Amino acid sequence: MALRVHWYLPTNGDNRDIVGSGDGSEHTLAAVASGFRRPDIDYLGQIARSAEQLGYEAVLTPTGLWCEDAWITTAALTQVTKRLKFLVAFRPGLLSPTLAAHQAATFQRVSGGRLLLNVVTGGDSAEQRRFGDHLDHDRRYSRTEEFLAVLRGVTDLARGERFEFKGEHFHIEDAAVDTAPWGRPEIFFGGASPAAERVAARQADTYLAWGEPPEQIAARLGRMRELAEAEGRRLSFGIRLHVISRDTSGQAWAEAERLLSRISPDRIAAVQATFASSESVGQRRMAALHGGDRTKLEISPNLWAGYGLVRGGAGTALVGSHEEVADRIQEYHELGLDHFILSGQPHLEEAYWFAEGAAAVLRSRGLLAPVR
Repeated sequence: MALRVHWYLPTNGDNRDIVGSGDGSEHTLAAVASGFRRPDIDYLGQIARSAEQLGYEAVLTPTGLWCEDAWITTAALTQVTKRLKFLVAFRPGLLSPTLAAHQAATFQRVSGGRLLLNVVTGGDSAEQRRFGDHLDHDRRYSRTEEFLAVLRGVTDLARGERFEFKGEHFHIEDAAVDTAPWGRPEIFFGGASPAAERVAARQADTYLAWGEPPEQIAARLGRMRELAEAEGRRLSFGIRLHVISRDTSGQAWAEAERLLSRISPDRIAAVQATFASSESVGQRRMAALHGGDRTKLEISPNLWAGYGLVRGGAGTALVGSHEEVADRIQEYHELGLDHFILSGQPHLEEAYWFAEGAAAVLRSRGLLAPVR
């Protein structure tokens, strides 16, 4: 399969520094004073239109109270784009699976089939409780599996059929959702815990990993293939990474050092303390890559863990010349990764740096389709 490259939509705001992922930094006066770009439709539309023009297939949105609602924001952006798809992140415990399927079907019709689903179970009990969700980690994943079984069940029906389901978390009677003419969107799902991997093997279309060194990614993909095969299924695979791609390696690493110089030790200590108590196995794996030590951040050739010092979620970036970044992406692709969901701050400028640099190299190698 050819590479499929996606970008990120910063619905929590943007900056020339590392804007956190739910750590509160995006709402501080300091962030505003230093050039914070508010996530209004004008700015997000600028990013979305640029991503479309530059050849990215889709843009990912985050989910949580620290950012704008993904469904509403992306639905608005379908009206200022033509081909770009939207990988909408949402939490399955906060709405009915039948309603989610209905929303997805409507989105498909409004957008002309441009929706992808990113199902995020949630790894932080404190944040889940803000929504009124009091299940523990493994029961949240049990509910996610039922949620996806229903979402798939009410949409993957022959005409005239109805869907019934009775589980621990959902009891669905006589349901069907018309997805014509576009069909059910592809389901992306990630998670590093055994509970998450079981759900992905049984219900996901594409399994997503955060950016770890190639040997760790290879081990995870091997395990996920075995789990999916045991269920009689096959998965596609994707990875979530930041990127700093420049004309020369020196320029790229200078930008990484600039980002690092803007992070105070106090902020690193506070954020790392939060990560240490996280229920998310993936978050703990991200933190373990650097251990909070800003002197040990190149954890693999061209793989820099500086983002993970202060940003939740994906915490690593590919850093290097356009050729070096393309080499690393090709290396990951040869392991079996097809979807690359990338980002960089600010997201508008970095979308151009990557598309006109490393992406152009990948196209010259026949790994990436031409821009339409």
